[in-house]
Amino acid sequence: MTLMHSGEAGRFASDDARWEAVCRRDRSADGAFYCAVVTTGVYCRPSCAARPQRKNVRFYASAAEAEREGFRACKRCRPEAAAAARPAIADRVAVLDWSALAAALDAHGCATTGVLLTREEAAALAATYDTDALFRSRIVMARHGFGRGEYKYFAYPLPDLVASLRTSLYPPLAAIANRWNEAMGIAVRYPHEHDAFLAHCRKAGQSRPTPLLLRYGEGDYNCLHQDVYGEHVFPLQVAFLLSEPGVDFTGGEFVLTEQRPRMQSRAEVVALRQGEGVLFPVRQRPVQGTRGIYRVTMRHGVSRLRAGERHTAGIIFHDARA
Repeated sequence: MTLMHSGEAGRFASDDARWEAVCRRDRSADGAFYCAVVTTGVYCRPSCAARPQRKNVRFYASAAEAEREGFRACKRCRPEAAAAARPAIADRVAVLDWSALAAALDAHGCATTGVLLTREEAAALAATYDTDALFRSRIVMARHGFGRGEYKYFAYPLPDLVASLRTSLYPPLAAIANRWNEAMGIAVRYPHEHDAFLAHCRKAGQSRPTPLLLRYGEGDYNCLHQDVYGEHVFPLQVAFLLSEPGVDFTGGEFVLTEQRPRMQSRAEVVALRQGEGVLFPVRQRPVQGTRGIYRVTMRHGVSRLRAGERHTAGIIFHDARA
């Protein structure tokens, strides 16, 4: 699989730029991508002393992807060590200020993670959109009245980055979800581990993965909606912006609305950076009123894209009915 990325995000956003880095033995490219040689079956760091021919070279975003394609690590440059040097997704998630994120969710109905994914990771994930083997289905929004644009649901097994985000974000979000359910008088409690929650989903016939990749072009938008796929619904989800605002696209803001009982609806527009995630409710959240806590209904969408192309990854924690 050769990785391609629309737009100019990232220093190594094209195969030509990657090949130039390989020719220079550019150490700054180590960890940003990996160079595999089909004639030897080996993958390397870009800075490796090996001199392959261009026609025999394939590029991969991660060591894991190269190994899934049947390549083995070079014994000279040890590319797997470059992959290990980058902090794991779980480590990045663990050091987030979860007290502040929970407070923002309580106060505003959404919270942002800061830039959690590197430019290279975001660009590589966006580039997978054209690799049909990674997905179980494709949805063209206009055919269903969902808006304009399209998205694809990942198939199991999920890409490493998506799986890591899903499993590492779930535990702190489960703690918030359980506190919210208690406040709203909802009896459901969520287990600490994501695998345990997915087991509940499977028992109810929900076994199809829901993480998705969305692609918008000029004039595209996503109508306000809720991502509900069955009986078991985890009440929080996360969307990561994979493209660079102002470079890859303009417009296309994330929009969240809150429908309050006997009151006018409230809108929240969230400006995201490339690699940043927004945490938000799937259906409802608790709000403190003068007479106690009440529930408000939430919906989310994306405003009209004015130019360029925008990719987003949606991390949904419950699976869909088969």
